Amino acid sequence: MRKILGMGNALVDIMIMIESDAILEMLGLPKGSMQLVDKDRSNAVLSALKGYKQSLSAGGSAANTIHSLAKLGAPSGYIGVIGEDELGGFFVRDLIHAGVDPLMIHSKQETGRAVALVTPDSERTFATFLGAAIELSAEHLFPDDRQTVTDTFKGYSYFHIEGYLVQNHSLVRKAVELAKNHDLIVSLDLASYNVVEENREFLKDIVSKYVDILFANEEEAKAFTGLNPENALQEIGKFVEIAIVKTGSQGSLVKTAAEYCEIGVIPVRPIDTTGAGDLYAAGFLYGHSHGMPLQKCGELGALLAGNVIEFMGSKMSEERWEHIKSQIR
Repeated sequence: MRKILGMGNALVDIMIMIESDAILEMLGLPKGSMQLVDKDRSNAVLSALKGYKQSLSAGGSAANTIHSLAKLGAPSGYIGVIGEDELGGFFVRDLIHAGVDPLMIHSKQETGRAVALVTPDSERTFATFLGAAIELSAEHLFPDDRQTVTDTFKGYSYFHIEGYLVQNHSLVRKAVELAKNHDLIVSLDLASYNVVEENREFLKDIVSKYVDILFANEEEAKAFTGLNPENALQEIGKFVEIAIVKTGSQGSLVKTAAEYCEIGVIPVRPIDTTGAGDLYAAGFLYGHSHGMPLQKCGELGALLAGNVIEFMGSKMSEERWEHIKSQIR
């Protein structure tokens, strides 16, 4: 079975349902974005919403994808940095419970957290305090006394990385270089339109040289190319072997040099879109790693994305996972 390695910001998601966009405006958070904030501002957001119900889940884009792949039965590993605190322990236990091999680096800083504000239309807006996650660096990928680079990548066939990391250029470049040196298929999820806008030229260089599979939603694809979804797909297809543009309730578009697919959605009652893109990537990569046709890979992505938005946060019940696996079989 082909193994999949992920790397990303190890964060604990704090999910909060809010009743209107006015709260986002009051807090100065652009709707649908991922804003990096310091510890004080993160605390201020939580304080302003202390009367609202909160729920916790281990998160971070790549971690959500890897967690879901493991739930499907795919051998998976994850690289990230956590603090030596309660949230860090929560994060690792969640990975292990799903069947992920946690290749974690430990820090004296607090474990990062992402406050996710969910509006009635199921859109989510993140105020993210990276905490210990920001310490993940290129140096962690070099050999040391405990583990060599070969040990880290050995046995894996895929390397999945989240776009939120691209602000650390040296880390991302070293990671994808090592992955390709070890003959891994590299997939990248662009993750947030504002991060893409701030790092467009670097992203284009990395994508053209090292990335095989690129995931983007409409806003990210436009930030990357300046084009609408259909034209953005064509443009992204010039850089990578497989280009995917997710178009929300309309489904997704998938392209290779020889094939084009329009993928629909499954009927759902959406509660929260958090994790939908991450689980789409999980479904797609699961299908690809099993040699499924492109259309089926996209349909698996849609299946997982559609199911998770019926839950609050990026995690689903064990019963739902069993139902999904029975559908895949």
